[in-house]
Amino acid sequence: MPYKIKNISIHKKELRTSQMKVPALLHVSDNLMPNDDTLAEIEQVATDGRVFHHVAAMSDVHSKKGRKNPTGTVVASEHFLFPQINDTAPNCGMRFLKTNLTDKDLSPENIEKLFNELIEKIPTKKYIGTKIPYSLVMDICRKGVAPVKEFFQTRTKNEIENTFASGNFFNPTVIPAQAGIQSSELGFSANDEMTKNIPTEKDILNAIPKLFLRIGQYRLGILGAAGNHFLDLMKITEIKDPEITQKFGLFSGQYIFLLHTGSGLLGQYASYLYTPKRKEHLSQKLVLELGKMTFATEFKDIMRYLSRQIEKYKDRPEFFAYSEETPEGKMFITSHNATANHGFANRTILTHHLDQAIEKVLGKNPELELLYDMPHVYISRENHFGRDAWVHRNGTVRANGPARMQHPIFSQTGEPVFIPSSMSTPAYIGVGTDENESTFFSASHGTGRRKDPEKGTPENKDALFARMDAKHVKLFNAKSKGVIMQDRAYYKDVEEVISGMVDNKIIKVVAKMEPVAVLMY
Repeated sequence: MPYKIKNISIHKKELRTSQMKVPALLHVSDNLMPNDDTLAEIEQVATDGRVFHHVAAMSDVHSKKGRKNPTGTVVASEHFLFPQINDTAPNCGMRFLKTNLTDKDLSPENIEKLFNELIEKIPTKKYIGTKIPYSLVMDICRKGVAPVKEFFQTRTKNEIENTFASGNFFNPTVIPAQAGIQSSELGFSANDEMTKNIPTEKDILNAIPKLFLRIGQYRLGILGAAGNHFLDLMKITEIKDPEITQKFGLFSGQYIFLLHTGSGLLGQYASYLYTPKRKEHLSQKLVLELGKMTFATEFKDIMRYLSRQIEKYKDRPEFFAYSEETPEGKMFITSHNATANHGFANRTILTHHLDQAIEKVLGKNPELELLYDMPHVYISRENHFGRDAWVHRNGTVRANGPARMQHPIFSQTGEPVFIPSSMSTPAYIGVGTDENESTFFSASHGTGRRKDPEKGTPENKDALFARMDAKHVKLFNAKSKGVIMQDRAYYKDVEEVISGMVDNKIIKVVAKMEPVAVLMY
């Protein structure tokens, strides 16, 4: 049945039904409203009495097959962790890379050469990626991006400083020591503030089957074949805020790369272990069962109990949740953070390969510099509306204003936010504001899919390539049948999305970018 929606402003609405324990704030205009199926999912989340204050939905909110909660939402809970709120892809995210490349470097011929090289160096679908030692897998779980940078000797500037939480989900800025996840039973110990939450190897092996970690040895350095993971070469075409762009080191005519990918199979399998989600492929079921059979955790009784509970919830409408104080809750967040760190690692390794490919093809060091690396599927402990809560962002990014940032630059500007759209439409970079409480200081990570596609959708790849050529954007790889679903006809209008984000004081716009070349499966 149709929902009654209250209009708060042109770009903000409230959904409230008799079943809902908290309201839902929809940061959308009439044209960007989701369909009733998506609204029904939002309603179901808001009926849970453990949800805190309200559910926030962004302009790109949309349902996904096999998921209980829509992409483009933020859900908070004071004491509970909800594995079904987020997709089974911890730290799917994006990074924004500045370059010193010029029009002279990037002639059409050179772009062709470069991206043909990148098809090999930035694989979209591959069984074995960049093999790493098992010891590095464990170091990534515990310490995030720093050991990756050291192992590969990457030369990307600001790669730790300008990564969310300094590239480690065990950083106290994400999971404060007082948040209740430390436990003598799970072995957490610390000597100083920055290492309080770093788990031991034993903690990791008590939360994640070793088989999954072994799989992680072979699955980094892969862009991914799922969804719209991409590597985009873009050009800044319009400066909207000269002061902030100067602080960011951005300028009109500058070439940058946007990289979108996640934590790969390690993140997925570890999520399946703790999530009542039916597996989509036989291989997933087999690996999960094998992982359970060989799981050498000291908490076997807890895992057996947990497996029974998860099985009961697979077809229930209500959400499965972990109390933060239980051993299984601590195991879940340890697993989530450890595998989320592999998202940072994956983007770091792919950037390293990008760096090498550019120098090989163009004969120059591109002087890659990280502006920001930001996850859009994760859980963190934050203070909102005067209370500490577990904030679940599913297809949304944090968008703190200057007052909530401790970074030497971002504390002056606000947190960087990237908003790409389809393969052939403009993208924007903005910064968070201090007036964005209604989204838990969050923003869209893209424009999202339309309820109904525009006319003229491509019927095949030839038609897609023709539409891309008409927009002067080169598309590379494009092996999947579903790549035509990334055409601009399926995506919401980026200008309307940005207008709403500005009107809702979610972001301040900094610059506009146009796509030049896209690598996608």
